[in-house]
Amino acid sequence: MDMNLLMVSFVFGMVGMAMCMYGKKAGRPIPLISGAALMAVPYFIANMIVLLIVCCVLTILPLFIHGN
Repeated sequence: MDMNLLMVSFVFGMVGMAMCMYGKKAGRPIPLISGAALMAVPYFIANMIVLLIVCCVLTILPLFIHGN
């Protein structure tokens, strides 16, 4: 694992943790699931370009899916 992949994984893991905490506190399932996925995805994807694309999609997903 190179340093760039480690940093990208760390940054999106922190974003995922914040989204997960927000989703739990607000009672909103979409940010909760998206945040949990952002924390888990870096363990399964070793290519940095694919990881960036998947994590960016997971980050903006709650903006387009409005679940109450």
